[in-house]
Amino acid sequence: MRERARAVVIGGGVGGCSVAYWLARLGWDDVVLCERADLTSGSTFHSAGLVGQLRGSLSLTRMMMASVDLYRSLGEEVGLETGWHEVGSLRLASSEERMEELHRQAGWAKTFGLPLDLVSAEGAQRLFPPMSSEGVLGAAYLPTDGYIDPSQLTMALAEGARRRGAEIATHTRVTGLGVERGRIAGVETDKGSIETEVVVNAGGMFAAELGRLAGVNVPVIPMAHEYLITKPSGVPLDVPTMRDPSLLVYFRGESGGLVMGGYERHPAPWGLDGIPPDFNGKLLAEDWDRFEELMTNALVRVPELGEAEVIRLVNGPEAFTPDGEFILGPTELPGFWVASGFCAHGLAGAGGMGKLLAEWIVDGLPGFDVWEMDSRRFGAQYASRDYALARTVEIYSTYYDVKYPGHEREAGRPLRLSPAYPRLVELGAAFGEKSGWERANWFEPNAAAGDESLRPRGWAGRLWSPAIGAEHRACRDSAALFDETSFAKIDVSGEGAAIFLERVCDNRVAREVGQITYTSMLNARGGIECDFTVTRLAQDRFRIVTGTAFGRHDLAWIRQHAPRDGSVLVEDVTSKLACLGLWGPAAREILQATTTDDLAFGYMRARELAVGPVPCLALRVTYVGELGWELYCPTEFGLALWDTLWEAGRGQGLVAGGYKAIDSLRLEKGYRVWGADITPDDTPYEAGLSFAVKLDKEDFIGREALLEAQEPERRLACLVLSDPRSVALGSEPVRVDGELVGRVTSGGYGYTVERSIAYAYVPAGYAQPEQPVQVEIFGEWVGGEVAPEPLFDPAGERLRG
Repeated sequence: MRERARAVVIGGGVGGCSVAYWLARLGWDDVVLCERADLTSGSTFHSAGLVGQLRGSLSLTRMMMASVDLYRSLGEEVGLETGWHEVGSLRLASSEERMEELHRQAGWAKTFGLPLDLVSAEGAQRLFPPMSSEGVLGAAYLPTDGYIDPSQLTMALAEGARRRGAEIATHTRVTGLGVERGRIAGVETDKGSIETEVVVNAGGMFAAELGRLAGVNVPVIPMAHEYLITKPSGVPLDVPTMRDPSLLVYFRGESGGLVMGGYERHPAPWGLDGIPPDFNGKLLAEDWDRFEELMTNALVRVPELGEAEVIRLVNGPEAFTPDGEFILGPTELPGFWVASGFCAHGLAGAGGMGKLLAEWIVDGLPGFDVWEMDSRRFGAQYASRDYALARTVEIYSTYYDVKYPGHEREAGRPLRLSPAYPRLVELGAAFGEKSGWERANWFEPNAAAGDESLRPRGWAGRLWSPAIGAEHRACRDSAALFDETSFAKIDVSGEGAAIFLERVCDNRVAREVGQITYTSMLNARGGIECDFTVTRLAQDRFRIVTGTAFGRHDLAWIRQHAPRDGSVLVEDVTSKLACLGLWGPAAREILQATTTDDLAFGYMRARELAVGPVPCLALRVTYVGELGWELYCPTEFGLALWDTLWEAGRGQGLVAGGYKAIDSLRLEKGYRVWGADITPDDTPYEAGLSFAVKLDKEDFIGREALLEAQEPERRLACLVLSDPRSVALGSEPVRVDGELVGRVTSGGYGYTVERSIAYAYVPAGYAQPEQPVQVEIFGEWVGGEVAPEPLFDPAGERLRG
């Protein structure tokens, strides 16, 4: 075994072999893969092997499509069988809600060029003869899906890596990880040591154990997953795979017989107190009692299964994560990477996952935005096994549920509470959760002042309340008070802070003390990695405020680029500070009644003041387009701050507002959302944010890419739809003159402008006001046009007050 390697991959399952294959293919021929036993002996060998491409996110779908591209050619490349069967897939709908889901998926598929067709129940039965069509309303058929042999695929990937110079070291157990000067330095094994600066933890269900060797939390929970295999019974060899999510089951052909499994409501976590060191190439005992629910459901869809002879019931542990997404990418320990937590669809994603992670390691950036899978997304609460377990069990048991937009997780709640939480409860808040924080989506008592007739059609109207419109209008007409304590807050300080921030921000942020600046941080391609405001608190101290869900990401990006000479300190101060947003035409009068301090400081300025007895930092900034302030105070003062403002607003029409109203208000103003409207794949020029780019300042990350860029070929456009109750939710296809030109990034209803609003990237030539467009919403093309933005208060007079 080599004593020195450019990279060491730990884990010889399909994930680890794919990473090794792609690293070698990209020119890193000095790679060692260490496997504690034989290849595939963890979870890979007992995978059911279904490969479905269309997923719930852009990045995961792209990853799955890249996998299929590889599987089509890998066997010929390495001279080994991969067991790839491109038989297609069926997804059945047995309710109107499921048919709506299929219509949404069909629109989503169009934006990728996937040939997904909606077929009748009879058409589905012709494709899958053993099925009963009773109760089936229709199905989605994707002919380019299929299934693959897990062991054959893994061996082919390993052979491809070997041919390019990688070493595959089986029966080599990793016993320790070397760390020097705060970064990975080597791997200790029972066969000797390997010096390296890059380690990839592809340990599958062992990934948490390997992470602990490096002091890194990898929150995977092994879940016992079962499926049965029947003897051949004349099932056509080319039947597509089939999923019936209402019955929680899936099927595929197997040599004239069937494979049937699913995701039961009462799953079985396994190995919580540690996985036995000799658990290699082993299965768990058959658990027919737990499988009975799935068997009963499967007989409804395939009655002949009751007469089939079962060869075996496979019961094996699969690594699941607390949010159902892969765990990929770098960690807080430089040089230590993770590729794990594949949630029983590792075979479907392995080819594309390995490519993405290898490119990330080699180039320093992933090929596309994958924040929802980034290993750094999990907060400190996931170090609790009980919390991670509760969240993971919920993911598994609801695997096939319809997830409506705005769907809220229930497990592990409530956890993180703002100091104003008791008041929000008293006021009837309908809570959502983000990054563990309980947040008011809306306040149901406000519904009485809303308009039920504005309920959006279809899915958009399911998790909705007239209170949203009432809170929106109160903010426009009088004032609304929002609890924004969950906003992520990051302090950057030190003698080098100003120089550092100028280096990583595209706007000029080292302005005078008290100045607030809206800016982005870009990657080397010019894509938007972070999007937030920066307030200069002192000559050597700045505060960044960013979205609740993006704090972990932004903190990781900032720390990754911060100098290591001690000149810059980066600190997450989120939990130290409460934040309330007070906005609306009456905001000044309300706030002035609580303080003797002068409020005559301008827009995008900050000042310390006392609000009643509460010491605050007041930021004259807005995400709703109205006059007002974000008021920050030490957490222990947060409840008093709410009470002081609430009392002052009693005679001014002050209303408690939730995050759904904020989203509607920001749409009318054209404020972007990172992760949807703007991502690492989008430049400020494409996103309409050129006003926040200062090319004339000292060099900053991404500047060279922006200078080299030509006139954008696509631009983010504001679309208004002709039917105000047809509301886009994101990812819907957009067409012009019958030609598909883009997909929706975000959408909603604007209660002031009384229009359904959607944002989408379209070819620059179409991003012109009055350009007719159509957006497909649940199978129906809704007309609309490109509108000048912002739709509300284009001169910004109201927010400057």
